[in-house]
Amino acid sequence: MEHTIEYTMDYILGTPESVYLDKKSARITPKEMVRHVVAFANANGGVLAIGVEDDNTLTGFSMQNAHSIDEYKAAIITYCCPTPSVSYQQITYGEHEGDFVLLIIIDASNNQIVKKTPNNEVFLRLNDTSQKLTHEQILNLEYDKGQRFFEDIEVSDASVDEDIDISLIETYKERMNSNKAMSCEQILRSRNLIRNNHLTNAALLLFGKNPSQYLPHARVKFIRYNGTKQLTGERINIIKEMTFDSSIPSILRNIAEFIRPQMREFQTIDKSGQFTSIPEYPEFAWFEGIVNALTHRDYSITGDYIRISMYDDRLEIFSPGKLPNIVTLENMQNTRYSRNPRIARVLSEFGWVKELNEGVKRIYDEMQKYFLHEPIYSEPNNRAVLLTLQNSITSRHIRAVDKLSERFSSSWDSFTSMERQTIQFLYAKGKGTTKEVAEYLVTSPVTARSVLKGLCDKEIIVWVGTSTTDPCQHYVLSSPTV
Repeated sequence: MEHTIEYTMDYILGTPESVYLDKKSARITPKEMVRHVVAFANANGGVLAIGVEDDNTLTGFSMQNAHSIDEYKAAIITYCCPTPSVSYQQITYGEHEGDFVLLIIIDASNNQIVKKTPNNEVFLRLNDTSQKLTHEQILNLEYDKGQRFFEDIEVSDASVDEDIDISLIETYKERMNSNKAMSCEQILRSRNLIRNNHLTNAALLLFGKNPSQYLPHARVKFIRYNGTKQLTGERINIIKEMTFDSSIPSILRNIAEFIRPQMREFQTIDKSGQFTSIPEYPEFAWFEGIVNALTHRDYSITGDYIRISMYDDRLEIFSPGKLPNIVTLENMQNTRYSRNPRIARVLSEFGWVKELNEGVKRIYDEMQKYFLHEPIYSEPNNRAVLLTLQNSITSRHIRAVDKLSERFSSSWDSFTSMERQTIQFLYAKGKGTTKEVAEYLVTSPVTARSVLKGLCDKEIIVWVGTSTTDPCQHYVLSSPTV
């Protein structure tokens, strides 16, 4: 590597072990250390910090039984086949000779598998561990390595001066706390985004002013439909559409601002027992779905692009390219592997991509917390990944009733039908007037007023107003006792 970003001790100690970072004592044998170098090289690259204990304390190289830097460097050459691309950095923290941490910075091997000799063992960085692969997993990895070339393809017509967004580079430098004196070109070289003095596809996708000039398919299209089906011709039912075709970080920022207002709001009970308004989908779920699509799509597929389709009852995120072979629909909650390691690495350092596969797991958790069905992942025609977030009004109603019956415990069954409907109405709307409740119940204001008074007497709901003539008076559900 010609240039490397200078890592700080704050970064090493303040960042948990992940798919990009591991910490080991200097007592680890050089041969065992090679296991982790191989794992990083076969995955997305990463940093191995030697001189840090399991409890995150600094012991450096001055402790008894510590190995030398030369031993670790020699082991990589001796036991790695082929030898991966690595660079080294030392971070000093004390006054003694051995008071330093050795950083081994490993680049991703995109074109071939790195093995640990003499037994030709293959390891892969999965989440925060270096796992030994089975024969079948090795075959899958070999196949996947053949798909990793696209982000490294050189774009001979592009240049740093004309095509790179300098302000985005500066933002990235700030995120990494890197040397401010590093030039734009040095930053790009540090992440292997320049090859043979040419910008790569990954460089343009991550930092390009106008990536679509060179990669027309690298765009995201959002379409909001009226109803639950896509109609064409005279019946076309598109309400709103927008195309995003800038750099990936810019797309993520702009698309979040665009989609957020499209969400309808509902009422729910938060952890403190208070009623609060929430959008129809948890923001983390749909945004993480978009992040994953942009990070892991197969950019070599030129005839298609990422599509976000919003219907009345669901949100679909379509990403060209099937899951990387090491990842399946069955293990995707616990396994992380990117076909675009350079893109994934930079987006992780920007803070977009979540560590330890937190993202997919949390999508499931957030949907459950919002009383919605589990997300549905599929691979249409075995050529794409489709994430479907369902927002069935019926499903939400059923789940809301379940929540309310739990909230009111044994008293729920004692309520009349009108009382239960009134509670559900106030739960969904947050508040309601006598007129609104009467219209919802399809009854007279006199009857609605009687139902509301009964619920007030039972301390299930609360009347809010300054007087009986207050034009803003209304009813809300009472907050549970916490």
